[in-house]
Amino acid sequence: MPLTAHKGLRGDILVELKRSQPLTARDLADRLGVSPNAIRHHLKELAAEHLVAYGREQRGVGAPTFAFRLSQVGEALFPKRYEQALTDMLERVAETQGRSATVAMLEGEFAQLTRRVETAVLNAAPAARVAAVAQALSEAGYMAEWDEREGRFRLSEHNCALRAVAERFPEICAAEEKFLQRVLAASVERRQHIVSGCNTCEYAITFDAPSPRLDAGEPV
Repeated sequence: MPLTAHKGLRGDILVELKRSQPLTARDLADRLGVSPNAIRHHLKELAAEHLVAYGREQRGVGAPTFAFRLSQVGEALFPKRYEQALTDMLERVAETQGRSATVAMLEGEFAQLTRRVETAVLNAAPAARVAAVAQALSEAGYMAEWDEREGRFRLSEHNCALRAVAERFPEICAAEEKFLQRVLAASVERRQHIVSGCNTCEYAITFDAPSPRLDAGEPV
């Protein structure tokens, strides 16, 4: 069942858990602006459908509280872009043509993204560049968002659309970082990594100088 089948508050809860799990009913209520009882009602239903799991956590003083996260079934609601079929294909390419051929295919994934955003980032201000890249990544299934604080940018991806591929071929993560550096014309540092067990892939982005022109058609 796709995520689109879960509309309204149920869908909002699933998205918030994907963004920053684990969360308590109180956490979710504060984020979504509804009562904890309304949240608990939906969490009970989502747990009955095996979409969320929960456990007790100690947070500060007082009794432990229940914290919720997506179950394996819940995680499967989010886009994975046919990752198992793609992983199998890349495995076959690696066996028959060598790992370098597989890496070239992975880099081609981000070359396509470059072509999608190159017009939007040409001579654009830093914020416009980051916004265009975040939008392209979100459209590709990565649930990306960005923010800026005192000239420092952060790009976060809450969903790994190719997680099974990344676990088998970590070169795709290196290709993504290279893509960001090239298309943003900025210094990019990965701070969090989903494959390493974090909730997000998070990048710190610093523009040290005016952004140079990205020539159309130039490879990643």
